[in-house]
Amino acid sequence: MLYPKIPLAQSIIEIFRAKGIQNIVISPGSRNAPLTIGFSNHQYFKCYSVADERSAAFFALGIAQQLQQPVAVVCTSGSAVLNYYPAFAEAFYNQIPFVVVSADRPLDKIDIGDGQTIRQENVFANHSLFNANLTQEACDKNDELINEAIETSIRLKGPVHVNVPFEEPLYETVEQLLVNPKIISSTTTESPVNGLNSFATIWNQAKKKLVLIGGLDPNTIQQSILDFLGNDNSIVVMTEVTSNVHHPNFITNIDTIITPFSENDFLDFQPEVLLTIGGMIVSKRIKAFLRKFQPQQHWHIDALRAYDTFGCLTKHFKTTSPAFFEQFMPLVNSTESDYQTKILAIRAKRASKHTEYLYAIPFSDLKAFDILLPTIPTDYSLQISNSSPIRYAQLCTIHPNVTVFCNRGTSGIDGSTSTAIGAAVTSTKPTILITGDVGFLYDSNALWNNYIPNNFKIILINNGGGGIFRILPGHQENTTFNTYFETSHCLTAEHLAKMYGFGYLIASDEKSLKDNLNLLYQSDKPTILEVFTPTKNNDKILLDYFKIVV
Repeated sequence: MLYPKIPLAQSIIEIFRAKGIQNIVISPGSRNAPLTIGFSNHQYFKCYSVADERSAAFFALGIAQQLQQPVAVVCTSGSAVLNYYPAFAEAFYNQIPFVVVSADRPLDKIDIGDGQTIRQENVFANHSLFNANLTQEACDKNDELINEAIETSIRLKGPVHVNVPFEEPLYETVEQLLVNPKIISSTTTESPVNGLNSFATIWNQAKKKLVLIGGLDPNTIQQSILDFLGNDNSIVVMTEVTSNVHHPNFITNIDTIITPFSENDFLDFQPEVLLTIGGMIVSKRIKAFLRKFQPQQHWHIDALRAYDTFGCLTKHFKTTSPAFFEQFMPLVNSTESDYQTKILAIRAKRASKHTEYLYAIPFSDLKAFDILLPTIPTDYSLQISNSSPIRYAQLCTIHPNVTVFCNRGTSGIDGSTSTAIGAAVTSTKPTILITGDVGFLYDSNALWNNYIPNNFKIILINNGGGGIFRILPGHQENTTFNTYFETSHCLTAEHLAKMYGFGYLIASDEKSLKDNLNLLYQSDKPTILEVFTPTKNNDKILLDYFKIVV
């Protein structure tokens, strides 16, 4: 086996192996050659070469998203490392373990006019859980920093940065290890939740309890807990499409339910206790509602963090949801209430109006989502890009067996395709991405990837620009809006599909969409189904939807 001759590179590789970091995404470069040689020649590691560092980072993020284990990205010195920042921030806010290893020039080469050098140390300081700025030699101090970086990423579920200075020569190899690095073991134990009796008393006395569940990995919460919540008439459970939890009594279309509410409706629905679980909330309407009609108590369950999203957080239970409910459920009882009954009646009425409205409207973004989402095969994993697609997905039906993911940490459009491909490489399920045209074009380098599995599919909704801006306040049809907000264009994915070896299908109406969805799922190669919807009228159709479903 070949090893890099530089002892520090050997130490990094051996510590990563000992810590179980197996997936390494490398972007080609020279300064990182010692690491590239070491990782790619070691049979333990699964190495991927992705040229574009921004895409590489999101690709790695998709792998980590599926594994919930750290994945490393490795780059050369200079501006390369800066391209990792969007994915780095996403990992921070979405609580995904992620390790950046950036090769660097020695410290005496920084800021003297040497080529391909920037100030790399602590470059991610605002979002990094730990920064390991190594010195050039292999030593115990460096070993300790590498160990601590990895352990921090695992324990706190987020991104860390290891900056590694190398001096030339960079490509020399040896056949034996020259180091015996220090491996520091770390164990964590889950602390019990104490003092739940007083909270159980509050819970038992409340007749209106709202449970709001954001993004969660599949199988995070046992069905017995979900049944406990869903079968209590004093509890309304509202879920986002990324929650991956299901019960017949859960409200899965939050905006459809509450957007038409009057002031009196909001007052009637105002909860006494709000319990939140999971990650970032997509629905702007539920956030606006809870900020104005605040509950008396807001509790959040998360082993690491709690955001005061609604300005009324009163308790952070620093534990997992299963651990919390295991201790909490024996302390509480069902309270007589019509809170859930009322909202389920509203749901039934809204569902009927939804069906009538969707039948009557012309082909559009909303119509396309209503047609395609229920067709996704139940064994698929669904990745949804940000902006319009994730919001439309909140309004329509997806089979509960379909697992759903979205980069909601920072809600950016910049890496959705790359993340989906990384997830597809790792997932045991076929993977489909639903994306908009601007997000797809923005991340088109994601297709410059040699690892895309044949069961990866893309449904691309192309309405000729950033259609979401048409539903925001201030929309006016003029040159300024069309150029600087909507990003109007006449581009398609046809030539990209051909260049990267994807199959390509087109739909532009209800019949062609249904026909080509069948062909998409039957395809034995990566395939893009591009769905052309009108640039105009999507905003009016969506806004009218919320008026008519009352």
